[in-house]
Amino acid sequence: MANSQLLLSFAAAVLAALLSAVLTWALRPLLLRIALAKPNARSSHGIPTPQGAGIAVIMATLITTVAVIVFAGAAEMKIPVAVFAATLFIGAVGIADDVKSIPVLPRLLLQGLAVAAVILAAPENLRIVPACPLWLERGLLILAGLWFVNLVNFMDGLDLMTVAEIVPITGALVLLGWLGGLPASTTVAAAALFGAMLGFAPFNRPVAKIFLGDVGSLPIGLLVGWCLLQLAWHQQVAAALLLPLYYLADATVTLFRRIARGEPFWAAHRSHFYQRATDNGFSVSRVVSEVFALNILLAAFAIGSVMTSSTAIAILLFVAGGIVTAFLMHRFSRRRPSPG
Repeated sequence: MANSQLLLSFAAAVLAALLSAVLTWALRPLLLRIALAKPNARSSHGIPTPQGAGIAVIMATLITTVAVIVFAGAAEMKIPVAVFAATLFIGAVGIADDVKSIPVLPRLLLQGLAVAAVILAAPENLRIVPACPLWLERGLLILAGLWFVNLVNFMDGLDLMTVAEIVPITGALVLLGWLGGLPASTTVAAAALFGAMLGFAPFNRPVAKIFLGDVGSLPIGLLVGWCLLQLAWHQQVAAALLLPLYYLADATVTLFRRIARGEPFWAAHRSHFYQRATDNGFSVSRVVSEVFALNILLAAFAIGSVMTSSTAIAILLFVAGGIVTAFLMHRFSRRRPSPG
């Protein structure tokens, strides 16, 4: 089964990359007319740029995942219908918000419905903390999922930033699937998203020709959150936290800083650490490269935490991940010395 899973994952990644690239190229002329993101004081781009390439990324991911799973025909590779339906739903919310902004409260309620559908559809025997009442654990997971979906959206603010985050995460998830840490269907879905992001990457490299938009960042957050939850349900909590640790730390610390300052934390802003880095003299390419390098290291720590049988080592790897993440955030928050 391991060899067949490897081949299926490879096929999913290649097919999704090709489909994503073709769809992104085909959709760009239409998105230029109906979904143009114009620069403002909070933007990191300087020219009007179409958004909505997430349509291509998500459709490539879902179509490829379904096709590969159906082709495999394995009984244990059941298609997670609730996850795919919720992904399409939250993607529709995203594209509506891209075209015409939706007020904050209705947007959160709609996103919450999608997250709740994924969490509540899971079997009751899937638990992270069995001693905790089921209703409480599921309620907390819905809140955490809603935050994760939004933070992925918040952090999608530089060319290639989401590629630099999601490619290492999904690549690590595929490796963990091959090691037996994830269900086969989750592994194939992660491989498809990995490929779809690679297919999108050439269009999003600086200076970007097209952005993901909310139609991409929201469902990507939902899909990745579901994959990470599979790790947590298999008692690999350290790995589930290590893989997205940069996004989690940057977004969460920024949120609490804004609340402490009495700022309207729900409003758009430019105070994330990666945004402050560009204001402090770091080029977009430098910021994205350093985030990518950090994520590769975090992925290695996550895989190590799964492979070890020692809880102490897993904790040490998590602490090490926290230290290197804090170091990069501190580096981004300080002005870069001028050459010479």
